[in-house]
Amino acid sequence: MDPTDTRVDEIADGIYRISTFLPDVAAPAGFTFNQFLIDAEEPLLFHTGMRHLFPRVSEAVGRVVPLDQLRWLAFGHVEADECGAMNAFLAAAPHAQVAHGLQGCLVSLNDLADRPPRPLSHGETLDLGGKELLRRRVMHLNTPHVPHNWEARVLFEETTGTLLCGDLFTHLGKGPPVTDRDLVGPALDAEELFRQTSCLTAAVETLRSLARLAPRTLAVMHGSSYYGDGAAALRALADGFEERFGPELAFAARPSALAGATAPQG
Repeated sequence: MDPTDTRVDEIADGIYRISTFLPDVAAPAGFTFNQFLIDAEEPLLFHTGMRHLFPRVSEAVGRVVPLDQLRWLAFGHVEADECGAMNAFLAAAPHAQVAHGLQGCLVSLNDLADRPPRPLSHGETLDLGGKELLRRRVMHLNTPHVPHNWEARVLFEETTGTLLCGDLFTHLGKGPPVTDRDLVGPALDAEELFRQTSCLTAAVETLRSLARLAPRTLAVMHGSSYYGDGAAALRALADGFEERFGPELAFAARPSALAGATAPQG
């Protein structure tokens, strides 16, 4: 699982995708693990990556902003690929603080993070500073159980209209940093394989709610990011979930490709 490369690409004005491709994950297609850095007066990193990727990811962050100037660490939910290197980044960036939803802080991060996190309420905006015309603000939105984990959330960067959407639109392979091609089909194929989404009804309603933000860029954690009509893409993914995986009871019974893995006996 050694990374073959970690690259940095600007996918929206001042928002950088840090991407590591792991060919052995979901082989033969492989899988990308992406972090997103917002370059602002108070820089924010969305996703930290796993602990073993910290040397590569932190070096990539340093190509954009000095590592010790990071102010905020954020992620979609508590999981190794989202926040495994959280405390390594807190150690390297003495002024950094984790910002997450209140539930995630109460359930996990007050205990797991080496410094107390900043809890955010649904709809609360975190001001990253800067001049008024270039001011950066991110809105925290709770998305419980979407795609999974009850503390799940997304961030919306208001200046560029970028939805930091975490595991939504997950797809396999090593695509371009950002594309205007449809990601819905590949995302539905990945859902068929991984069965990552917790609740079909919650997912469909949440996707349609997020569409009302009318994002211009979808910053996808696993795969290419998308530039274009983000609202249409979110609605199409909601429709695809209903058409391909409904009804709810049948969806709940679907197995994951990972479910067949067994622990060593002994």
